Parts: sequence; structure tokens; C-alpha cells
Amino acid sequence: MSFQLNLNWPEFLANYWQKKPVVLKRAFPDFVDPITPDELAGLAMEPEVDSRLVSHKNGQWQASNGPFEHFDDLGETDWSLLAQAVNHWHAPSAELVRPFRVLPDWRLDDLMISFSVPGGGVGPHIDQYDVFIIQGMGRRRWRVGDKLPLKQHCPHPALLHCEPFTPIIDVEMEIGDILYIPPGFPHDGFTFETTLNYSVGFRGPNGRDLISSFADYALENDLGSEHYSDPDLTLREHPERVEVHELERLRTMMIEMINQPEDFNNWFGRFISTPRHELDVAPVEPPFEQSEVVNALLDGEVLTRLSGLRVLRVGDSVFINSEKLEMPDTQADALCHYTEITRETLGDGLQNPAVVAELTALINQGYWYFEE
Repeated sequence: MSFQLNLNWPEFLANYWQKKPVVLKRAFPDFVDPITPDELAGLAMEPEVDSRLVSHKNGQWQASNGPFEHFDDLGETDWSLLAQAVNHWHAPSAELVRPFRVLPDWRLDDLMISFSVPGGGVGPHIDQYDVFIIQGMGRRRWRVGDKLPLKQHCPHPALLHCEPFTPIIDVEMEIGDILYIPPGFPHDGFTFETTLNYSVGFRGPNGRDLISSFADYALENDLGSEHYSDPDLTLREHPERVEVHELERLRTMMIEMINQPEDFNNWFGRFISTPRHELDVAPVEPPFEQSEVVNALLDGEVLTRLSGLRVLRVGDSVFINSEKLEMPDTQADALCHYTEITRETLGDGLQNPAVVAELTALINQGYWYFEE
């Protein structure tokens, strides 16, 4: 199943991306749901899949996390089932992410799918990421407010809602429509009839996450072991005061750690190639021999990348699932750029024993696989 997205990307990026929300009518003109509600329910019963149920009955919000054993007592109204990173677990749904690969791979978070019955929703809230909400089967009304400071509260420990807002978009979505919402704009969806929604999310790390992760990297790699020094110290009248030039020297010490390009790139490659959600990794048993991999590719077989696997070039290096790849640029770039690998995309790589050894190791880890 492939999806044709009708979207003028340069115009969209110039006018809407991270600026303002917009409804893109019939963006997927011949949209067909890639998953059924029953299949989504099945995924929500798996322990590896992040899922939750949200309901609003008799004025009370409830939320619970999966895995779920059954859905027998939910009734016909006022609840939603949501599953994160469905692109990691369901190949037809993963195809929905492909048309968005004109945006940077490192910014993609995941594909979240929600199934809602009449009255179902998660309440008015604000997300801190960009989201493309695709309308599948059923009818749903979306209201989006302007990016204004709104009070937030928790009607349930697992839910964060915002106060009521005046909508700048109020629309009933039709199948194949997309609602794009940048970070910080409050929104709320209300379900008229049983519906499926697909949310392709793009997330940027915040400064706290970056500093915390770099600190871990610095500890692991013994960076910054040099101590503060002050050979130019002079007698002072106010020993209780930390002077401005001392604060500046301390700040410079910290900034210089981050300013080492090799360490910075190495840290960021590991950090950003680590997925936020579990992958459907299945190591190969028994493992492939290198000769088997070469012969299969020479015979025209295709290697498919595990969905959700992060393969990113950072500076001069390529990182896969938080590990640095040791491979010549031509083949490393092919693994980054293409989600399907053939003997053609590998160029002369199959004649290089080091390339074949690394590729075989990646296949045996379950990161690439031959289609059955």
C-alpha cells in the first residue's frame, strides 16, 4: 500500500511550518485506512507497544496505559484507544510516514493512531511538537486555538488539559484531510461517529534533554576532567563574592566542552539515533553467513530497513540506533538514504569484504531484512 500526498511543500514550509495551523483538504485524495480497529486493538494488547485508553463519562476523565487484556466493558460511546509508534509494528501503516520524508529524518518522532467511538477524545490540550493529523474512516470535528498563554490542569494524573479557548480553526474533517498543528497551539477533537486518526509527529529536543544527555556522554567518555584554575589570582577586599570574571571563566570551561566538534557530533549522533519507542527487532537465527548475503543481493533480492530504525548522518559519521557505523561513505550514505537496499544502491560495496561483514552484522541484528 502506498500513499500519494498532494502537498506543495515549499509553500507549506514557508507559510505554515512552525508558524500556524492549517487544514489541508484532500491531501491524501484516495485515502484507504491501512489498519482496522481490530488490528489496532491487537497491538494495544502487546506489552512492547505504548498504548492508552482515555474515556470521559459522567463528567469524569479516566486514562489507563496498556497492554490491555480486553475491551469488553467500554460501551459504545465516550472513549478513545491510542497507540504510539505504530510505524514500528505495522508495515502497511508505516507507509503513511514515507510521504513526509522530505522533512529531516532526525525530526520525525512516530506515527500515533487513535480509534475513537462517538463522544471520544482526549480533551483540550497543547502539544510541544509538530503534528499532521490525517483523517481516516468516520467523522471528527477539530477545534484549534491561537498560540496564547493558557492555564493547564490535570483532570486525571495521566492527562494534561488546557482551559477553554476560542477556535481559529473549527472544522469537520473528511477522509484524506490533514490538520497540521505546530507546537503550542491548543486543540481538541470531538468524535461524531467511530473514527480512525493518524498523527505523524515531529519533535525537537528541549535544552534540558540535550544538556542531560551530553552530561551523561561527558561522564562516560571522561570529558571535562580539567579543574578550574586561577594563576592570576590577586588579593581581594570581598572574599565572599564570586567575581564576574570568575563566572565567565567557569562558563567558558563548560562551553568549551560542547565546542569540541568531534565529541559534539559523536554525542549528538548517538543521542538522536536512539528511538523514543521500542523497535520490533528480531535478531536472525541462525545468523546469515556473509556469502549468503552477497548471493542473495546478486540474485536481485531486496533488503528492507526495519521500520522506525534511525539511520542518520551527523557530520562525517553515520549512526544507527545509537551506534556509529564503520563503512565507506558510498555505502553508508546508501543505508541512510534508502529504506530498501539492492546491489545497485550498494555500488561496488559487495566487492569490499569490510562492507559485506558490516552489512551482514546489521542484518543479523535484525536492522535490515530480506522480504520473505
